[in-house]
Amino acid sequence: MLTRLSIRNIVLIEALDLTFGRGLGVLTGETGAGKSILLDALGLVLGNRADSGLVRGGEDKASVTASFEFAALPLALAERLDDADIEIEDGEPLIVRRQLRADGKSKAFVNDQPVSVGLLREIAGFLVELHGQHDDRGLVNPRGHRALLDRFAGVDGAKLAAAWTGWRHAEDALAEARLAVETAKADQDLLLAHLAELTALEPQAGEEARLAETRADMQKGEKLSGDLEELRHLWEGSDSPLASLRVAARRLDRIAPEHPLLAEALAALDRAVIEAGEAEDKLEAAAEALVHDPAALEAAETRLFELRALARKHRCEVDELPELMRDMRSRLESIEGSEAQLDALEAAAKDAGARYRKEAEALHDARLAAAARLDKAVAGELAPLKLDAARFRTAVTQLPEERWGAQGMDAVEFLIATNPGADFAPLAKIASGGELSRFILALKVALAEQGGAATVIFDEIDRGVGGAVASAIGERLARLSADGQLLAVTHSPQVAARGRTHYMIAKSSQGTVTKTGVVLLDEAGRQEEIARMLSGAEVTPEARAQADRLLEGA
Repeated sequence: MLTRLSIRNIVLIEALDLTFGRGLGVLTGETGAGKSILLDALGLVLGNRADSGLVRGGEDKASVTASFEFAALPLALAERLDDADIEIEDGEPLIVRRQLRADGKSKAFVNDQPVSVGLLREIAGFLVELHGQHDDRGLVNPRGHRALLDRFAGVDGAKLAAAWTGWRHAEDALAEARLAVETAKADQDLLLAHLAELTALEPQAGEEARLAETRADMQKGEKLSGDLEELRHLWEGSDSPLASLRVAARRLDRIAPEHPLLAEALAALDRAVIEAGEAEDKLEAAAEALVHDPAALEAAETRLFELRALARKHRCEVDELPELMRDMRSRLESIEGSEAQLDALEAAAKDAGARYRKEAEALHDARLAAAARLDKAVAGELAPLKLDAARFRTAVTQLPEERWGAQGMDAVEFLIATNPGADFAPLAKIASGGELSRFILALKVALAEQGGAATVIFDEIDRGVGGAVASAIGERLARLSADGQLLAVTHSPQVAARGRTHYMIAKSSQGTVTKTGVVLLDEAGRQEEIARMLSGAEVTPEARAQADRLLEGA
């Protein structure tokens, strides 16, 4: 609720600090005393447009600070403040401040942290609900009507919201799969052609390196073929070096026992035979590796060229071609199995849609039943408020499917017809501010605890009525404020007598300077103010006696 309002240099108010409590607080005063200034000042912290005309004459700037306290911070408000990086603990006041300069520029702060005026407008609905001449928030705004009706009906939309989320996810999965299949089918012919090329070539992992090495060896063999042929002729035959070494070793073996040096010579010759044999083996292996086969070389070069050309075509490395081939086969297989997958996803989306429709239709029926009860409850409040010719209707309209959502398939709006035979129209279409306020009061009474801002303000709800109607208004305002906070700007003594707290707004003049002040009245002050409201300029004993009766009755 609103606990404190501090105003500096706003029009006729030089400095004003007001404290507010629970229950019904009434603000009274003579016409022109400055009641509208208070509401204009409060409007600044609620995000209303900054008007340089509000700055007191001769001053450079003005400011308004409002402090709000909550038993528990509403979750949606806490989330919005968290999004704006404003920290507030449970039990800590929310302090909103607006500074206005004479040139029309303004600054806004929440708990001393600079914020945009847009944020003030967003959180205003949690703080103050103002009903009066230019009411465009709260119950007048149809955007909140559906939630109010649901709370009145006592329904929980969690299952419907979950069903909506499930349906959306199922539809999104189906749309994704359809797009993937359509894209794949569009590429199917190209995939088949590419796969045929790859399959015909059948590339192997590491094949490029092996082919390159083989080609290089054969190219070297072509270059060394003459030298290798000469070595082959030199090494082969009975007079080759290795054959001569072996003959010499056999002859030396027969005489080696005759002298130690011959034995050492034989050992050296045996090693030479072994080394020469290894050399022969290496030469044979080299000859095989470097064999010059023009046909084999051409085949290796052709395959290497084809592999590299295909890799360039697909913008990949040659070693990636086998994986690319497997991927293409997988994509083609997925196309072939896509119909079965789509059938399963379509069935899942259909089931999810059916679950959502079932929940939405149940909520629609509950809304219709609650709308009938609400209409009856509001109708019962209209006659005592001098609105007996008016009619109220809660319109529950099914929306087209493209506008369905987590809150269901309905649009909800509160409509009224002020005269017999007149068409129903939105609340905001009522011309009279006082009449609108009484409609809002009737609706608030019918909705009782079904939600609203921390503080509710009615601006001159009693305009144009008196007597029994004013008493009915006062009784309902007091009833509504029993568990919360309600402020009423009023000209009616019957309404003023119902207030738990009573503030009197008055102007005073000192020379050429006029100021507006606000006084919290005690019991004697209340009697005198209500007597003034009853009698006018001259307060009579009869007016005081009538004021006492009103206060006692309240």
